[in-house]
Amino acid sequence: MHVTGLVWAVTLVLLLAVLIFDVFVIGRKPHEPSTKECSAAITFYVLAALAFAGFVWWHWGGQYAGEFVAGWLTEYSLSIDNLFIFLIIMSRMRVPRALQQFALMVGIILALVFRGIFIAAGAAIIEAFAFVFFLFGAYLVYTAYTLVRDYRRHDDAEEQKDNFVIRWAKRRFRFADEFHGSSLRVKVDGVKLFTPMLLVIIALGSTDLLFALDSIPAIYGLTQQAFLVFTANVFALMGLRQLYFLIGGLLKRLVYLSLGLSFILAFIGVKLVLHALHHYGVITFEVPLWLSLTVLVATLAVTIVASLIKSRHNASEAAVSDGEPAVGPSADAAAK
Repeated sequence: MHVTGLVWAVTLVLLLAVLIFDVFVIGRKPHEPSTKECSAAITFYVLAALAFAGFVWWHWGGQYAGEFVAGWLTEYSLSIDNLFIFLIIMSRMRVPRALQQFALMVGIILALVFRGIFIAAGAAIIEAFAFVFFLFGAYLVYTAYTLVRDYRRHDDAEEQKDNFVIRWAKRRFRFADEFHGSSLRVKVDGVKLFTPMLLVIIALGSTDLLFALDSIPAIYGLTQQAFLVFTANVFALMGLRQLYFLIGGLLKRLVYLSLGLSFILAFIGVKLVLHALHHYGVITFEVPLWLSLTVLVATLAVTIVASLIKSRHNASEAAVSDGEPAVGPSADAAAK
């Protein structure tokens, strides 16, 4: 896949223009976006990603278009999992709903910066050392194992302690007790203090950094084209802020999301190891793109459906335990 400097430049300019519009026009005043605003933004960004896939198909062929779609779906699913952590951070740090949009906007910009750095570094390492696929593959399989382990332990993310970056900031700087809009620094009784918003941004930024360690090896397992890796990440992050407000309640109902993502990461990890073995001539088989897409779509579909069924079942059991009548066909039959 040959991408000219002109194509890179035009792509970067267009994506930067969209980002500037989202930050300085839509998000110029911190507020809680309406359902209509969120739905319109998400629809636009999804259609934009699909249109870009069509452009890749037209310019470079179906193979690369498929790689972009696979990478975009993987990054999007990982981003949704990230939203759950963001939701916990916002809740634990008591960020007002009107200010959450600003915090998310800064967090997404930081995510773009971190992922851009990791993408460039990953491309350079892969080009110089093919054996890095073994490392990427092993890391993804290990990450999949940790997701399953944490799920089996029923770890409550809300009980997690602050990471070392936040603890260092609390020791190093003085903070005000309350938020002051989106300001990071204020003067209280003649003393300059940082606001809790800075801690929120530090929490989101450090979380973004950790997420990039998972997402970049995962997408390099689906395509080794830096252009597709970068654009898939950008499109996956677009609209994430609006998605946060649109499905904030739904995120807690995706109880099997971590298990679904663990399977996807394990699959991609094995795919990376097989790719490395193929590169060194140990085997002649490689996982085809159609199989990767099938596994991704099927896993996400099963995860979502099973999660919603489980959440509905848990809600029914909770209602019965509280003495409330169950809702549904079985309840009607029992009443008769």
